Amino acid sequence: MALRGRLLLAFLVPTFIVLALGGWLFFQASRNTLEDELGRSLSDIAAAVSSQLKGERVLAMEAADAQGDGSRTYKSLIGQLQEAKTRTGVRRIFVVDVESRARLDVGGPLTPMVEATELLRDSGELKRVFAGEKAASQVLFEGKDGQLYKTGYAPLLQEGKVVGAVAVEGSAAFFGPLATIGNTFLVLSIIGLGVLAIVAVVLARGLAQPLERLVAAALRIGEGDLSTSVRAEASLEIGLLARELESMRVALESRDRQLKLMLGGVAHEVKNPLGGIELFSGLLDEELASKEPNVPDAREHLTKIRRELEYLKRIVEDFLAFAKERKLQTAPFPAKSLLQNATEHLAGEATGKNVSLVVESEDATLEGDLSLLTSALVNLVKNAVQISNSGQRVSVKGARHGSHYAIEVRDEGPGIAADKQAQVFEPFFTTREKGTGLGLPLARKLAEAHKGTLTLRSKPGETVFTLSLPSPSGRRPG
Repeated sequence: MALRGRLLLAFLVPTFIVLALGGWLFFQASRNTLEDELGRSLSDIAAAVSSQLKGERVLAMEAADAQGDGSRTYKSLIGQLQEAKTRTGVRRIFVVDVESRARLDVGGPLTPMVEATELLRDSGELKRVFAGEKAASQVLFEGKDGQLYKTGYAPLLQEGKVVGAVAVEGSAAFFGPLATIGNTFLVLSIIGLGVLAIVAVVLARGLAQPLERLVAAALRIGEGDLSTSVRAEASLEIGLLARELESMRVALESRDRQLKLMLGGVAHEVKNPLGGIELFSGLLDEELASKEPNVPDAREHLTKIRRELEYLKRIVEDFLAFAKERKLQTAPFPAKSLLQNATEHLAGEATGKNVSLVVESEDATLEGDLSLLTSALVNLVKNAVQISNSGQRVSVKGARHGSHYAIEVRDEGPGIAADKQAQVFEPFFTTREKGTGLGLPLARKLAEAHKGTLTLRSKPGETVFTLSLPSPSGRRPG
């Protein structure tokens, strides 16, 4: 099922269940409350009628009392019940003895001494009444007129003893309006669901369309289309997702472009030493095939082949080091250790060129991968030493600047032309004949992996590379 359909179902189905269940519970609670109230009212009326009757007079009623015009006592009691019926507006009032035989009945068909079989439905309630309590029937019953009725009971006493029961039937007239209210609620619920469905469609469309666009963008990226940007979205959460997806696309596009550039650079750089190896191996073959091989020349060709192989090896190693995504093994370390480790690697080469290597380091604690940062700094110092002439100086200085620690590698060489300064951090750009052009890009990559920066400023007679790294502690190592 499509996302839009699932959103609609997720919104409408719970709403429908809540409305239906809530309406049903409301209807049942209202009906039960009204039934209980009607039962109490009828029981109170029965108790009031019972209090006006004398048990001995009621029990004295026999079948003969109802014959013809009826006896004087019978007519008096019937008149008394009729008055109560008219005054209270109930449907029927009748009196039975403890054996459920009718003694009086106003509004019903029973005559004295006839068994009131209809009371069987309320046998449990009658037990309570004969025990001296008021009670009401637990269920509504339907009369011949199709209306629903309920019966309330109260005990009939004679000298404090229960000798019978007064029953009062009343109409559950509330049920009709309650059913009307229920039907009205149902109609309103259907209308409400319709309105909610329209709102849900609008909301689902508002949610689904941006998500569908993000899905389409993710599929494009997965298929290799890294040039089409991801559209920004207005909503907070989806907008954040769109921005993150766009950032991922930009990063992948940059990495793809960088990889293509690197592959092109590797192919170009590898081509030169392979050409030299092919040339010198051919010359070596000719030399060895001659009748009198020139051993010095053959050795010179072999030396050149080895030199080209060494250069080829360095290209591959630098390429792998630059292309590989390394997991940082971070740990706190003194800044002085980083500067000392890096300069110790180049001390012999600097001495061989008669270049002074000066180190100044202010105490601070850094956090990062000491091994990788050392390799980055070695690249910077090595370039400075190699570009320097005899008698010149290379200085490596570290100092705190706020929350960062800046390491400056300064040389007194010819400097880097202004039009080339923007290119020195591009892969495979080099001004040296046998340089791979990956040292500075790798150093910047490692700096950025540590949330630092690597910058350059240069003029004739002075070139300064600045490696700036976070120093979270901001404290001297203890």
